[in-house]
Amino acid sequence: MRFGPAGYPSAGGKTPEKALEYTKSLGLDALEVEFVRGARISEERARTIGACAKNLDIRLSCHAPYFISFNSESLETIDKSVQWVVDTAKAAHWLGAYLIVIHAASYGKKPDEALPNVIRGLTESKNRLDDLGIKDVILGVETMGKKGQFGTLKEIRQVMEQVDGVRPVLDVAHVHARGGGCLKTAADMKSLIDEYFPLCGDVAHFHISCIKYGEKGEISHLPLSAKEPDLQFLADLLNDSSQECNFICESPLIEQDAVVFRDMFPKYRRA
Repeated sequence: MRFGPAGYPSAGGKTPEKALEYTKSLGLDALEVEFVRGARISEERARTIGACAKNLDIRLSCHAPYFISFNSESLETIDKSVQWVVDTAKAAHWLGAYLIVIHAASYGKKPDEALPNVIRGLTESKNRLDDLGIKDVILGVETMGKKGQFGTLKEIRQVMEQVDGVRPVLDVAHVHARGGGCLKTAADMKSLIDEYFPLCGDVAHFHISCIKYGEKGEISHLPLSAKEPDLQFLADLLNDSSQECNFICESPLIEQDAVVFRDMFPKYRRA
C-alpha cells in the first residue's frame, strides 16, 4: 500500500523537489502530479523531478487536463483531447510515473455515442503513444461523480475490452456521490471493491476523499472527517489484502488527510 497527495503540498516549499522531500517526511510514498491545466514541462525538468522521486521512493502518477472531452461536438476538441492525453503520457514517461488519470467525457447531447467516442479517442491516443515508443504508462480512466459524466466501472470495463493499456482509477467518493450516498456500510464497500479488483491490474489506483453531493451527483470534495463515505470501511477491508494499492488523497487537505487515511490501516500506522 502506498499513500500520498494529489499535487505538490504547498507547505513543502516552492519547488517540486522540496515538496517531494516534505511528502516523504510525513511518511508518505506516492504523489500525483497535477497537469490539469496542461502538461507543460520540459523533458530535462521532468527527468530531474522523477529522479528525485525515485531516490525518495515516491511512486508518481499524473493527472491529465480537465479539458479532455472525447464526446465533444467539436472535432477540434476531440483531436486536442487526444493530444492532451499524449502530452500527459509523455510527461509521465519522463517523470517515471506509471499511470495518468483521465476524465474521458461528458454525455452531453449524445449520451449513446459517449462509449464509442471514448474508445475511439483512447485508441488514437494509444496508437500515437505506441508510435513514440511510450508503452510504460497506463491510461487510467477515472470513475466520475456527476451523473452527466462518462465513467462508471461498467463503462470503463467496456473500454478496456477494446483498448489495450487502459485501467480504471477508482474514485471512491465519486462512486458514493453518483450513487446518492450508496456506500453506507462495510458490505457496500466490499461490493465495490469486488467489482473493481478484477479490473485494476497489478496496482489498484484509488482517489480518496469525502464528498458533498446532490441529485446530479458530486458537488465538492470534503475532508475525510466528513465520513461521506466513511473510509474506515475501506481501510478495514484492505488492511490484510495482497492487492498492491496506490491511494491518492484529493480532499481539501491533501497531505494531512493522506496521513489520516494511512493511519486508518493498523498495518501502516506510524507509531
